Amino acid sequence: MRFFKKLFNKETTNTTMSTKVNLAIIYYSSNGTNYQLAQWAAEGARQAGAEVKILKVAETVPQSIVDGQPSWKAHLEATKNVPIATVEDLEWADAIIFSMPTRFGNLPAQLKQFLDTTGGLWAQGKTVNKVVSAMTSATNPNSGQEQTILQLYTSMYHWGAIVAAPGFTDQAVFTAGGNPYGTSVTVGQDGTIKEDARGAVEHQAKRTVSIAKALNIGFGQQ
Repeated sequence: MRFFKKLFNKETTNTTMSTKVNLAIIYYSSNGTNYQLAQWAAEGARQAGAEVKILKVAETVPQSIVDGQPSWKAHLEATKNVPIATVEDLEWADAIIFSMPTRFGNLPAQLKQFLDTTGGLWAQGKTVNKVVSAMTSATNPNSGQEQTILQLYTSMYHWGAIVAAPGFTDQAVFTAGGNPYGTSVTVGQDGTIKEDARGAVEHQAKRTVSIAKALNIGFGQQ
């Protein structure tokens, strides 16, 4: 009983009860697509007044495999100074945007491993009421993009987080391909993003920040 009281007590959450929003953008990328999405999201969030951290999850693939893929190796070298996400970053954040490629219609193992380290934070009730949104990429539009985002959201429901899907709340969502669960893009063989997705990503980030801001104000008035 004490565990559940602690888990659902609002005082144990990390809500700042103010108009300030701390946003963590946490991504996994092997060739740079989701790093680009993270950068666009950061721009939109800062326009909405958020304090933003761009963070990556740790690479778990053996270096020997990475070395055999020139674009993968080059991307890791180019982003070596991007901080690796920690559970302390999650505790700091009022809102979180995840960006990841699809892997057989599911999350990449690197991101799943990171989520599996958050049990202690969850047990303290510190994932409750985090505002969360997600984005993804694949090599074609039928590679499980929607399913990958929904798999991520399933974990967020267990967190007690509040999912901020973009829905069809802006024309930019239609321009980017019309995924109501989160921006998803397809990537050509040359590594370029096929959709005009920047506007959708920025809108999704602004929407996530605005929902987190409204919640902070609401909790502050209780």
